Amino acid sequence: MAQELHGTRPQNTALVIGGGVSGLLAARQLAQAGKKVTLVERESHLGGAVGAHQLAGLVLDSGAESFATRTTAVKDLLTELGLADRIVTPQPRGSWLYLPQGAFPSPSTGVLGIPGSFDDPAFKKILDRSGYRRAKLDMVLPRSAGTHAKTLGDLVRIRMGQQVLDRLVAPVVSGVHAVHPDQLEIATIAPGLLEGLKELGSLAAASARMRAASPAGTQIAGIEGGMNQLSEALVDELLRHRVRIVTGFDTIAVDRDPVTGAWTAIQRQPEYGEKSAMIHGELLVVATDAQTSIRLLGPHLPASSLPPITPGPEVALVSLVLDQPALDSAPRGTGLLVSEAVTTVRAKALTHATAKWDWVAEKAGEGRHLVRLSYGRGKEHDTSPLSELALHDDQLVTLALHDAGQLLGVPISKSQLVAADVVRWPSALPATAPGHRQRVAGFRSALEDLPGATAVGAWIAGTGLAAVTADTQAHIRSFAERKKPTASHKD
Repeated sequence: MAQELHGTRPQNTALVIGGGVSGLLAARQLAQAGKKVTLVERESHLGGAVGAHQLAGLVLDSGAESFATRTTAVKDLLTELGLADRIVTPQPRGSWLYLPQGAFPSPSTGVLGIPGSFDDPAFKKILDRSGYRRAKLDMVLPRSAGTHAKTLGDLVRIRMGQQVLDRLVAPVVSGVHAVHPDQLEIATIAPGLLEGLKELGSLAAASARMRAASPAGTQIAGIEGGMNQLSEALVDELLRHRVRIVTGFDTIAVDRDPVTGAWTAIQRQPEYGEKSAMIHGELLVVATDAQTSIRLLGPHLPASSLPPITPGPEVALVSLVLDQPALDSAPRGTGLLVSEAVTTVRAKALTHATAKWDWVAEKAGEGRHLVRLSYGRGKEHDTSPLSELALHDDQLVTLALHDAGQLLGVPISKSQLVAADVVRWPSALPATAPGHRQRVAGFRSALEDLPGATAVGAWIAGTGLAAVTADTQAHIRSFAERKKPTASHKD
């Protein structure tokens, strides 16, 4: 498999390391620009967190099940891939919060759990009297209060108080992003909140304006049949463009030939007796997680440009197919987000997929339901041997059955379990700590001085398919148009 090209430059070629959605998009962009592309992925499957598994005869998403519609990036991509007619929106049943005080419908007037109206009946039920009075101080505080906050937690605490943070914002943020709001940089997750606060003088008003831009039921969409079809369509298009796809090889290092300027990926295939290979390319795109990207590109960059390696939180998704007609009424809407203060449940979120997506309900059939529970709140919570992530798969399924019954308020027993699967995503979500955005910008800037190489991925673009799609396409388009690398560069 090794392709020896010492002393000559592999003309008009590109090497992409990483076969997640970002890598697939990068390979597609380069192939469309006329490059001969080789894509390398260490796993046996492509698509990363946008993948599929089969459960009780159903082909379902094993990771991402939807995409944000705040931009048209994903919709435009799906249109290009011929999937536009399969875009679907979820049932507008709304989601719930699970707190130590019980289960409550989520307020529908704001974003990230931040209320957009203090008159929202759902909001009033969640807070006690003192918490409600403290929250309303947001309306009279100076508009400067909180404008210098770095984290979402600090901003909410200053403007609306601890109770809003604990009972509303923290469950939403930890359920979606697997981190506490105190670890979430505002500039990364929602810069519009600070802009709105400065302009409108109220965090509630800023939250309401952001919500108005994407009303209930319009913030996300999916694909009939599952988001996994996006990955399949991208792979099909790469094959049509004659992209060479190599799976099962782990990239140990990358090196740049000082004579030709070409890049070489040194790889190994542990499943077959540590078989090694070298693959070459005039251009190099690293589309992996942060740790791998820095490990590969770090030796070629100034040490000062390398951001600290902060592993993203591990996440485990437990999918349960249940025969329980009592769930037909969707007792908790499309699902729940769980407060960290809850001690009777270990899951951080539950999605009632058959209540959320019509196509899933139709495939499952009457009285049969799919629920997905998410585990893993961040590294500081999950390193102990007692963590739910340390459980074996069968133990985690047993825990998920208990948690599902508690959260949905419906008796669920093992006898009702038709099928189950556990999918684990190490470092599935990018780090979002304060300063992350600035450090990533410095890393990207340093890469501009490294001829013929760049990096893409969720850890650079931000959380979510919409962010990854927009960033990867724009960045690779610009990268492919740059001047070809020259051998005169001083490494």
